[in-house]
Amino acid sequence: MTTIQALFPPRLPQQTSDENIVVNWAKNATLAPAQAVATPENEAQLQQMIAAATGRIRVMGSRMSPGRMLKLSEPGDTLIDLSRLRGVLAVTDESVTFAAGTVLHEVFETLTSMNRMLHASPGVIDSQTLAGAVSTGTHGQGMGQSSLADEALAIRLIDAHGEAHDIERDDPAFDAAQQALGTLGVITAVTLRTRPSTIYTCFKSAGSADNLAEDLIDWNEEWTFSKAWWFPDENKVHTWNAREATAEEQALWRDNHGELVEMEETDEQMNATVDKTLAQMRDDTRIVDENGKPFRTVTRFKDFTDVIGDIYQVFCRGIATPQINIEIGIPMSRVAAVIARMKAWHSESQPHMHYPIILRCTGASSAWLSPAGGEPTCFFGFVVYYAEDGSLSEEGTAFLRAAEQLLAEEGGRPHWGKYFDPSLYNWPALYPQFEAFKAVRRRFDPDGKFMNRFMAEVLS
Repeated sequence: MTTIQALFPPRLPQQTSDENIVVNWAKNATLAPAQAVATPENEAQLQQMIAAATGRIRVMGSRMSPGRMLKLSEPGDTLIDLSRLRGVLAVTDESVTFAAGTVLHEVFETLTSMNRMLHASPGVIDSQTLAGAVSTGTHGQGMGQSSLADEALAIRLIDAHGEAHDIERDDPAFDAAQQALGTLGVITAVTLRTRPSTIYTCFKSAGSADNLAEDLIDWNEEWTFSKAWWFPDENKVHTWNAREATAEEQALWRDNHGELVEMEETDEQMNATVDKTLAQMRDDTRIVDENGKPFRTVTRFKDFTDVIGDIYQVFCRGIATPQINIEIGIPMSRVAAVIARMKAWHSESQPHMHYPIILRCTGASSAWLSPAGGEPTCFFGFVVYYAEDGSLSEEGTAFLRAAEQLLAEEGGRPHWGKYFDPSLYNWPALYPQFEAFKAVRRRFDPDGKFMNRFMAEVLS
């Protein structure tokens, strides 16, 4: 098992003002010396950089992944910044092609301005680059869709020789390129499938978790999108269930100038649970600001109300704050048994709960390395926020380790862009196309130019 220090590194506040280094977004890992960062102005310049590189290459995206995914291994390696490759490249009636460095909130704003949306629901935050979100499997919720990568119709990437490839859905390499963790090449553009924008009404509720397993399956079968937060200590669950808005509800949204409509009637059922969770979070983080970002992720559940809005207004409402976030995908067919085991474990061990367990379920993904690959999947999410001094609650991290161990034993597959202990997983057993993926990777990158030390260990 990986050590806690390696798996959950403390933040590096003393180094974040050092202009000579590049750190990840959570500021818990140094990625590279500043002079190792290359920022191509265009695709042609990127091709020249890759072809001429003698060291290894990683792409930094928005630097939101754990540092080990992004950091350079040796002097002479290069960290690519795609921030100048952004914006719309092409539009058809059913798709939009974006440059790879386009940040998701720009993607969503652009689609909204076109009165379009993606079939996939968004993730919690929209700060990632498009290429980073596709490559690591960013996902939302809803059984009628899967990850953002599953909305890709074509992916353009530059291989280790500097040659460009347009990989479309009928290409044998497409299922590998969909979610390749930056190991096939550098993505420069993604064509996304779009549909007319739709307005949704999201009904929020709170109740007992006595029948969580059955309820979770029912919610995901009955609603277009469903998301739940499970508070095991209180045996409660807070749920957001959304369906297409009625004509009357759409009129309310239009009358609100296209802004999110929050209904007047509020519900206090979560208030006591939220207050208890806040007390635990304050003890763990020692953050004195009552309105600190970690606390706002929970206080939003107080006095909750139903809302009406577009898919991004309703679901892309996360508050980005440094944290350790583990998310494990469990096949829907195993969800009831896993929830029963988690309840028994919680009852017996009474683990320290820093934050509720987040439950988001999706349809099957076609990407070979997707945790939802081949079958509908429910993602169990666990969060511990950093303390004021950059440390992490020992009880909180102990809970993370125990929860991941339990889900790994149940055949869980971790979200690649979040934290996980690689020693818990047998990758070839979890991913039937693991060897096929490696073969495709070798075709685009025969000498491992796009690997760092961590990726080489995972894909060995």
